[in-house]
Amino acid sequence: MNDAQRKIAVVTGAGSGIGPSVALALAGAGWSVALAGRRTEALEETASLASSAAPGADALCVRADVTSPDEVTALFAAVRDRWGRVDLLFDHAGTFGPARCRWRTSRTRRGARWST
Repeated sequence: MNDAQRKIAVVTGAGSGIGPSVALALAGAGWSVALAGRRTEALEETASLASSAAPGADALCVRADVTSPDEVTALFAAVRDRWGRVDLLFDHAGTFGPARCRWRTSRTRRGARWST
């Protein structure tokens, strides 16, 4: 597959959970993959696994926290600079609400509500 035919994917959360598995599957199917996450070492491990599982895999590791607009902008700028486009975004990065918030159901009515 030549570079013009290769699809480009961005996988956030590519260092843990389902992110590495998705990135490896995409790389194995011939996709170029931008691996984004907060821990550089974990991203580099995913890139190494992709290279081992799919010789010729093209992976780009970008340290990015998706809660930071500037880091997200830098992520997509790096992808644009490397490949010129994005064909797929797999947004696996987790963000969490305030530590004291929890979800619970109400006994007095149907549904659920946030509680602090």
